[in-house]
Amino acid sequence: MRRLNAQDFDQELLILFDAYVHGTLDRRGFLERAQKFATIGMSAGAILAALSPNFALGQQVAKDDKRITTQWVDYLSPQGSGSIKGYLARPANAPAGAKLPSILVIHENRGLNPHIEDITRRLATDGFMAFAPDALTPLGGYPGDEDKARENFAKLDQGKALQDFLAGAAWLNARPDSSGKLGAVGFCYGGGMVHMLTTRMPEIAAGVPFYGNVPAASEAAKVKTPLQLHFAATDERINAAWPAYEAALRAAGVPFQANTYPGTQHGFNNDTTPRYDADSAKVAWEKTMAFFNDKLKGDRPRS
Repeated sequence: MRRLNAQDFDQELLILFDAYVHGTLDRRGFLERAQKFATIGMSAGAILAALSPNFALGQQVAKDDKRITTQWVDYLSPQGSGSIKGYLARPANAPAGAKLPSILVIHENRGLNPHIEDITRRLATDGFMAFAPDALTPLGGYPGDEDKARENFAKLDQGKALQDFLAGAAWLNARPDSSGKLGAVGFCYGGGMVHMLTTRMPEIAAGVPFYGNVPAASEAAKVKTPLQLHFAATDERINAAWPAYEAALRAAGVPFQANTYPGTQHGFNNDTTPRYDADSAKVAWEKTMAFFNDKLKGDRPRS
């Protein structure tokens, strides 16, 4: 069976799905409004299933891939409420005592699901120590169900979640097997969180937000981190705020590269859903890895 892509769905339906994914439309509301797109061969429920993640389809690096080692670890939350769980991946061929460049991986608004675990493993195959915290840890962690994950995510205290990610970045950077060169990459919610971290952690040497919300323009003056941004062309919800923040970054002298991919939808890098655009995702990931290799593996000072 052919893999479905965004072109197989009406744009209005994709906008409805985006609203559902981001919590402004519940499951019942999506199904009711998607009914107009139902056909004899595909009910509204089948449409939702087709648009939803298929984690096995998107896996690129197996959990037992011999090129890497992985483990679940915990670090202390600064909230005094215990620890935060995260997924750590390292290249298996790293010599004993080697200090590796590290990358914090920040998930979308469903917590640390199998797709983000796979992204973390991909980074390890390219020679980085990658760590993905689960912001849902205080609510029991990623529940294994995307609907339940979105419900729980809406209950998170976002101020506390930011502090937990800051602590996770600091924990990763302070590890004895870290080189002290720290990057951050995030997707959707995680892209916005990368932006927030760069306004508070000048030690982040490279930040890569994929289609993430930007902070207030006044925050740009605090950024010392070189940025590489990736935008979907058809993503009004995210793209509307970018021009003001772009101007503020320029005024603050922040080095950045902004990339927009024609014909793509929000989430185009996520290869578990039909919004995935293979060609654009390949280009975006190649740019991402070149950026991290330059900023985190090079010996020259941070620009």
